[in-house]
Amino acid sequence: MRGDGRDAESPFGYRLHHVQLAIPAGAEDDCRAFYVDVLGMTEIGKPPVLAARGGLWVRAGALEIHLGVEEDFRPARKAHPGILVAGLDDLAARLAAAGVEVSWDPHFPGHRRFYAHDNVGNRLEFLSPET
Repeated sequence: MRGDGRDAESPFGYRLHHVQLAIPAGAEDDCRAFYVDVLGMTEIGKPPVLAARGGLWVRAGALEIHLGVEEDFRPARKAHPGILVAGLDDLAARLAAAGVEVSWDPHFPGHRRFYAHDNVGNRLEFLSPET
């Protein structure tokens, strides 16, 4: 086992379509400000039947995040998406400039990474392979 993913082939062709994170009711505008304005993602339309439930969907490149309203909302403090980023230092600077705390973590061999929390407290990991 190499641990770099090359030894994890499957006959099913798995790929990630999206990650869903929970948000509290009424937080869509604040989340839009974070995910669209700070992270630079684009809001995408939800099908009408799903739009009636609240929340929002955002996308950037191959990354899609669905933010769904959860009545008994608790932010994900441990569970998190691991988001690959080409410009890791630029993103860290952009987040810091927006007042978001960036916490660097050197404990993932072969990668540079940091953690940040979105505007409702969900943990996000941003990482880039070391060159």
